Amino acid sequence: MKKVFPLLLSLLIISINTIAQTTVDTTVPMADKLREDGKIWVVVVVIAVVFAGIAINMLRLESKVGKIEKELKIK
Repeated sequence: MKKVFPLLLSLLIISINTIAQTTVDTTVPMADKLREDGKIWVVVVVIAVVFAGIAINMLRLESKVGKIEKELKIK
């Protein structure tokens, strides 16, 4: 606990400092162009497919590990 508190405090101070330095202009020209063309949804779908693939892979690995644990009788 003694080591965690100073770390959290320093991270909080750093984050407040970086938030204070952000600019008011937060527009991204590339994102605006994608929104205008309707292609932003392609980006969203691709990201969703990637995350779904990762989740499916993790579930498959979990079931395989469970089967191996049952074979070895490990709890």
